[in-house]
Amino acid sequence: MSKGLFKSTAVVGAMTMLSRVLGFARDMVLARLFGASAGTDAFFVAFKIPNFMRRLFAEGAFSQAFIPVLSEYKTQREHEEVRRLVGDVIGTLGGFLFLLTAIGVLTAPWLIYVFAPGFADEPAKIALAGDMLRLTFPYLLFISLTALFGGVLNTYGKFAVPAFTPVLLNLSLIGAAIWLAPQMDRPIVALAWGVFIAGLAQLLFQLPYVARLKLLSWPRWSWKESGIRRIIKLMLPAIFGSSVAQINLLFDTLLASLLVTGSVSWLYYSDRLVEFPLGVFGIALATVILPSLSQRHAEKSADAFSHTMDWALRWVMLIGTPAMVGLLILSGPILTTLFQYGEFTPQDVEMARLSLMAYSIGLLGFILVKVLAPGYFSRQDTTTPMKIGVKAMLANMVLNVVFVVPMMIYAIPGAHAGLAAATACAAFINAGLLYRGLRVEGVYRPEPGWWKLFVRVIVANGLMAGVIWYGAGDLAQWFEFSAWQRAQELMTWV
Repeated sequence: MSKGLFKSTAVVGAMTMLSRVLGFARDMVLARLFGASAGTDAFFVAFKIPNFMRRLFAEGAFSQAFIPVLSEYKTQREHEEVRRLVGDVIGTLGGFLFLLTAIGVLTAPWLIYVFAPGFADEPAKIALAGDMLRLTFPYLLFISLTALFGGVLNTYGKFAVPAFTPVLLNLSLIGAAIWLAPQMDRPIVALAWGVFIAGLAQLLFQLPYVARLKLLSWPRWSWKESGIRRIIKLMLPAIFGSSVAQINLLFDTLLASLLVTGSVSWLYYSDRLVEFPLGVFGIALATVILPSLSQRHAEKSADAFSHTMDWALRWVMLIGTPAMVGLLILSGPILTTLFQYGEFTPQDVEMARLSLMAYSIGLLGFILVKVLAPGYFSRQDTTTPMKIGVKAMLANMVLNVVFVVPMMIYAIPGAHAGLAAATACAAFINAGLLYRGLRVEGVYRPEPGWWKLFVRVIVANGLMAGVIWYGAGDLAQWFEFSAWQRAQELMTWV
């Protein structure tokens, strides 16, 4: 079983790696052409709002509720019943999201005031962000249906296609920035069009693969059907339980809009770098183990369930820890190599570095949350993660006040890094409570060998940290390197 899980994780990780590398290329293009400006602040807020809701409805609550129910249907029912469930979900989810999208488009300027109140003193910035939000909000509808089809494919062991799909978003934004932006009166608006096109392209890309499984049927509004009602019942608490990190990041954006211009962009670029190892490994691992855990639960195989959790947590320690240490020490060189060109200045690197260092400390916590949460969702328990998530979210808000408000009052530079530090702390609180819950319930029982693994990981990462810290040198010299020298040096130390 572990061999099959490893192979599936490797496939998802490889496809996600491709997507993340193109994501870096996308961000390099955006940084070079648009820098960290009022326009990019407006776009990142306009994109973050539907993207945040996507993670609630698609990658978050919906997937965590839909896949366990679909796995149960696949294991215990006829194929026609599975096909009917998929059609019911398409019609019900699609209908709800269409209404939500229409409301979002109509109320775009007011949503900007809600999510970025710091823009209120800049009418032009509000207007620009509102115009772009009208274009980016339909992305929520398209990508949520894409996540639905991706959940179907993952449940049937077809992991590569859903993992490859995000590549289309990066290609669309790169194309919009390079070719569409120069043709427009407001070049930054081209990025909003890129988001719209990407959402539609990703949805259409997955349709043929779902059709091959013979699971497509005419969409039906069927919210009274038993399967739909179970999914809805699981979704409501899962909205909080699976997306606390995203709520925290959105709260960071709200507070960042009150800080100096550029704060939203600095947080965005540092968050993007943390998302690389989180996506390539953390989300890939969570994507693979959720269907497996759901099937183990449906088969009432408690030992296999616990073994799968133990296998996943060991891989988190082996890969997540060096990723955290490396990202922390190489934060400045990575930002310089990828983004410090054109409009993105050394000052932007210094500011983004502060928040990246803070986020990177929380990387292990972010990954642990992704891996531990399926231990609840696979058993169709979304209430417990919700309660834990609310506690972590409240802790994040308190820590934001503790870390950031004094820096704002005394005008200390780098207040945005306090937001990142609070989010990192909240991730560890969330992960710790999730782990304790699984142990108390007896669902997860650690297998022998953990202390030996801890010692090896600590020693290996300590040695690695010393070598990288000594070898990477002072950040000032990286500003003097050419792009090719930067890439060579960075690859050497990575």
